[in-house]
Amino acid sequence: MNPAHDEHHLRAQGAQQRFVLPADARQVILVRHGSSTGATTHVVELGELTISNPPLTEDGERQAEAVARALEREAITAITVTPLQRTQQTAAPLARVAGIAPQCIENLREVHLGDWEHSFYDHATAGHPLVSRMFVEESWDVIPNAESSMHFAERVRRGLGEVCAIVDAGETAVVFSHAATIAEICRQATGSRSFAFMATENASISRLIIGRNGEWKLRSFNEVAHLLV
Repeated sequence: MNPAHDEHHLRAQGAQQRFVLPADARQVILVRHGSSTGATTHVVELGELTISNPPLTEDGERQAEAVARALEREAITAITVTPLQRTQQTAAPLARVAGIAPQCIENLREVHLGDWEHSFYDHATAGHPLVSRMFVEESWDVIPNAESSMHFAERVRRGLGEVCAIVDAGETAVVFSHAATIAEICRQATGSRSFAFMATENASISRLIIGRNGEWKLRSFNEVAHLLV
């Protein structure tokens, strides 16, 4: 066999090459936080908002270590978290091995659930009709006093703008965030229906490419193979 000839033959046949980040694009690796505790008395005050702030479970801590192992060889130049401790705890192992201090981007925190901020899962478990309506209409607006879907979408887009401001073209940032936030980013990148990407799993990895002209392209969604080893 002639390796040089074989390589030339594959190129001639149009064989797909492995992805290489274009020099004029940025890669944003989106990581959902690890498994966190349910009902909690932990909260954080952000302006006029009181936000539920549960810590990771022991399983969540193991997931965080798995994320670090999965990403430790990536050419990462920035790590971001939200004001909520579950993202900070999930980011900690990767920040340690990469030697990068995480930066906090408040705009990429979870959607605020208004009157249900501390009781959403109780309502969901009880089968509250507004939960079903929320998923049918694919809108946060049906929850009493929740952050509007429009405001949430605008906030998330501003947050990604903040990420782009701290990484140069050709570089990669790892963004530790939340299920609804990652789903909203994926929705905007693909033009999908509102809740199409709400299946984001704990400690999953998704990859977004932001091009020279600011266009968003979703490269992968909900990678979880690193959690199976």
